[in-house]
Amino acid sequence: MQKAVLITGCSSGIGLAAAQYLRNRGYRVLAACRKAQDIDNLRQLGFETIELDLDDKHSVARAAAEVIELTGNRLYALFNNAGYGVYGSLHTASREQFEQQFSTNVFGTHQLTQLLLPAMLAHAEGRIIQTSSVLGLVTTPNRGVYAASKYALEAWSDTLRMELHGTGIHVSLIEPGPLHSNFTLNVKQTQSDKPIINPSLADKFTLGAEAVLPKLRHALESPRPKLRYPVTLITHAVVVARRLLPARLLDRLLRGNS
Repeated sequence: MQKAVLITGCSSGIGLAAAQYLRNRGYRVLAACRKAQDIDNLRQLGFETIELDLDDKHSVARAAAEVIELTGNRLYALFNNAGYGVYGSLHTASREQFEQQFSTNVFGTHQLTQLLLPAMLAHAEGRIIQTSSVLGLVTTPNRGVYAASKYALEAWSDTLRMELHGTGIHVSLIEPGPLHSNFTLNVKQTQSDKPIINPSLADKFTLGAEAVLPKLRHALESPRPKLRYPVTLITHAVVVARRLLPARLLDRLLRGNS
């Protein structure tokens, strides 16, 4: 039987690359995104599509019901990839910006997973994979809102993994560093007149979205998937630095010139 995978955030970047890659590997891909134009683009590429706005609980409920209907209540994998970033110093971030950041990156992901989990539990197999970030491991000045949402996603994933132990469902996190995608273009700034941009040094270590694909394949197909999959040299370096460096020295390095 062809295994069904729902991928969120398929308009571009990691989501689109994953959808194309997994379809080529023989999966039945349900490609979800928010905008009508992106839905049309995906349909023109031959994908089954799901309209999904994680910031809207009614949209999440409709999307989950559609997935269950299309798959006959048998979903093999959920790739929670959709999300965006709010950048700016914490003292300039409004409560509303914080709420919307968590609504999309955490609350919507939780609701969607909660609604689709029965379609995995009933068959005692499945994979739930999240796109986190290097900023789910450490934070830097002016990215605290986004980092807080990814820290929360990491904790949520760890708890879910433990709660699902023995069910046949595995939970993994993919943790990219800088990638070439539309993510930066879609960042919402807390101060439009003082936008936060990535340092030019990061460009030297930036990879294409396809760098995620071998990690995604392992998370989906290995009998013993890893708990975490760092992607890019920067993320691997951060993992080592967190383990070896005193907290104050790590702070100093992460502060940079700020």
